[in-house]
Amino acid sequence: MAEREDLELPRGIALAWGVAANPQRGPKREMSVEQIVEAAVEIADAEGLGAVSMAAVAARLGYTPMSLYRYVTAKDDLILLMQEEATGLPSEAVRTAGGWRETLTALYREQLQLYLQHPWVLEVPITGSPATPNSAAWMDAGLAALDGTPLTHDERLSVLLLVTGAARWAGIILAGYARRQRSSGEAPDEITQSEDSLYRALITEDEYPHLRAAIDAGVFLDDSDPFTFGLERSLDGVQAYMDRVAEGRRPERLPWMGLDDADIADDKRYREARKAVREAEKALRAARRQERQVAREARERAAAAARKAE
Repeated sequence: MAEREDLELPRGIALAWGVAANPQRGPKREMSVEQIVEAAVEIADAEGLGAVSMAAVAARLGYTPMSLYRYVTAKDDLILLMQEEATGLPSEAVRTAGGWRETLTALYREQLQLYLQHPWVLEVPITGSPATPNSAAWMDAGLAALDGTPLTHDERLSVLLLVTGAARWAGIILAGYARRQRSSGEAPDEITQSEDSLYRALITEDEYPHLRAAIDAGVFLDDSDPFTFGLERSLDGVQAYMDRVAEGRRPERLPWMGLDDADIADDKRYREARKAVREAEKALRAARRQERQVAREARERAAAAARKAE
């Protein structure tokens, strides 16, 4: 605890770890950070993240907005604490699921369920790894699953990112469908039928042969879980990699490439080059649309000529 107190922590992080100083000035304290966060989570669960404001939370608690700022000094800090509250801790079932693969699968499913319970969490911008107690507990549970494997610590973290990323992506998709069901009143099978009919009406074999073949095979009517299938195949790959490492065939890790563009984004020539690329891509899309239109007209003329010849 002494190390945390000595470190200059951002206010939100300090509140999450319970090492921030409590407000001392003003009227007798009649609320707490916990009450504020719980009220904000209730608003987000009911109305979405966009409905959360200091004024809305204060009104829910029966206080003025300024009184809240004595406890949580910025909305970004409040959102961080809301995310921490909604995320919670991994269950004992995750920690005792079995081997590394069973544990990571259980972690994936539990995180996905949390996203469906609190879909607004998916709207919180990712600006880094949240260094909060609950987030640390989830990371620790995932890394514990891989303890004893031949993977290095950075490889274990990479596998954990694969699993949590899969849960987040599935959460984004499934939460979107859930919103549609609530707003339209459609049943899941009605949405499936509607999408299949739409694709069948728009996608032709001439223009999109591979997609049309998939449609004809009934992929949009299939009720199997594509997200779990993808996770399972990814974990197959992790197992295959472990086997290679155990045989002494660890490949060289590629360097990090994710922030290359950020280093040059302010360069004027780079921005101009990117703009030229976008314009060229736009022209290419227009040319392809024209190509499809000409091909369509040619087919129609050919069909008309054939009918006339008959």
